Amino acid sequence: MKRLISVSLGLVLSTFISKANSWPQFRGEGGAATLKEAQAIPMDWSETTHLKWKTALPGPGSSSPVFWDDRIFVTCYVGYGTDPKEPGNPEDLGRQLLCLKRSSGKILWKRSIELKNPEDDYRGYIMEHGYASSSPVTDGVNVYAFVGKSGVHAFDMEGQPVWSKQVGKQSANRRWGSGASPILHADLLIVNAADEGRALIAFDKTTGEERWRKESKALELAYGTPVLRDQKDGSSELMIAMPGEVWSLSPLSGEVLWTVPTEMPGNVCPTMVTTSEMAFAFGGYPKKISLGIRDGKVVWTGKSTTYVPTPLEYDGHLYWVNDDAEAICMNAETGELVTKQKVEGLVGSKKRSFYASMVRAGDKLIAVSRKSGVFIFEASPEMKQVGQNRFEDSSDFNATPALAEDALYLRSNRFIYAVAK
Repeated sequence: MKRLISVSLGLVLSTFISKANSWPQFRGEGGAATLKEAQAIPMDWSETTHLKWKTALPGPGSSSPVFWDDRIFVTCYVGYGTDPKEPGNPEDLGRQLLCLKRSSGKILWKRSIELKNPEDDYRGYIMEHGYASSSPVTDGVNVYAFVGKSGVHAFDMEGQPVWSKQVGKQSANRRWGSGASPILHADLLIVNAADEGRALIAFDKTTGEERWRKESKALELAYGTPVLRDQKDGSSELMIAMPGEVWSLSPLSGEVLWTVPTEMPGNVCPTMVTTSEMAFAFGGYPKKISLGIRDGKVVWTGKSTTYVPTPLEYDGHLYWVNDDAEAICMNAETGELVTKQKVEGLVGSKKRSFYASMVRAGDKLIAVSRKSGVFIFEASPEMKQVGQNRFEDSSDFNATPALAEDALYLRSNRFIYAVAK
């Protein structure tokens, strides 16, 4: 009995840890990509300045680090596709979930995830992001990893398996693998399994029981992470953009609340962005556009957009650096372009030079490039570029960073870094 009380108390305490001590999912709390109070985060760093720790990873990946209190989680892949010149045997592909001590970078535990279904071959655009592109999500009780055709896996904070579920073994016609990250809402874990099952699926986060599934062929090539938006009546809606449509669903039941047709063709990679009044979608190919949506209707369409990185909203404006190294600010209400300028200091080609999504730390915007370091901008419509920081790491930086009140966590294909004073 005492043990049960102790365990229950531990779960309650972990659940109510200050949100200032968590960046629990892709793009942080609520997917807003924002930490309002961040004065203690240094905006200049190098191998010799403000590098608190650096930890080598067992393999590459494009997934973002997430953390809860003093535990940071990240995924990677091993065994296949780690060397473009010699990809190896697909049967040797493995995924790993790591837990590190956030204060020191020490690896606390590492768990391998069994390959259940063959993944798409290591060729074409899958070589750009690899086989660990979905960020984990945590509620301080469990941590959840989505690894494409090998399913969804829940572990407790000590790394013990809780449950595993499969989501399908299909491939989209592009054969690019997965990119969407799971999210949590109430007692549900919600996964965009568009590539594997042409479905959005909600699982009971405690047991893994499937609670609802919304299937549609329209989901093919929808690579964005679902996003939640608070409504005026206190309820929430779940939103996702796909080629030709935007959906709003009830996150509790999967019931479709509304759909709106769009002129966004091809494939849709960025996650949607929301405010209390509006929602915004970006992407498409070859025609790339941006959309402003209010009350289930498209109210503006813009030509300035992004193909992979997701923008963020701040003080009535949308901000991002797109794949081709353009720093963009847009009026969220009207879609009017406010600023569009080239990022200064890039090395090599500007094409596909940014995959990570921008985050805001107080009055600064942080944009991680793949090969040229991290760029700092003022969080104002002028988007004045005020910094560029690099480590001696030639591997790709594809992952969106995680923010704490006093630290920034970056992930490359080789290392995870803690930047702090």
